[in-house]
Amino acid sequence: MSRFTLKPVGWRPRLAPVKAETATPEQLAALDACPPAVRRSTYFLTLAHDPGSLGERGALFNIVMYAEGGLDRADRELSTAVVSMVNGCVYCTSVHAKRFSELTNDEPAMQRLLDEGWEAEPDPRRKAIADFTEALTRDPGATTARHLAPLRAAGLDDLEILDLIHSIAMFANANRLMLTLGDPLLPRSM
Repeated sequence: MSRFTLKPVGWRPRLAPVKAETATPEQLAALDACPPAVRRSTYFLTLAHDPGSLGERGALFNIVMYAEGGLDRADRELSTAVVSMVNGCVYCTSVHAKRFSELTNDEPAMQRLLDEGWEAEPDPRRKAIADFTEALTRDPGATTARHLAPLRAAGLDDLEILDLIHSIAMFANANRLMLTLGDPLLPRSM
């Protein structure tokens, strides 16, 4: 059985989160720069201890994940789920696997990826994205121009490839923060 799931995973911080009702104006402004659905999550309230960093991170997240044009949003979610799997971040995997499933209406495809890995992915575009995501996540210094060939063969253009690289790099950072600052709370039925 996979340790990754489409079910909601909780998260317990190791540092006390900022309380929204006692947050400073700077902390509230930084939280407001984050995606609306997560502004008051335990994770973002924990990151609010450093409002400058959180504000920049929230703005970057919005640009990388929700920008118009470039890589399709579902492909961005696929890449962030794969980054999170490679890094062992069960929480981020569950969030982005679920978003991919919602955007594509293809939960069985994501469940297969969670259970079997992307080696068995039958869709050439998804396979190319997942393979490149794994390579860049595992060893960024060893990733070269030859790793782009399968992406181009799958139909990705330069802007889509750049968007893919942005989502991978951002989630390498996000996973490290999540894994260092707290622990996942797994569903009981896992």
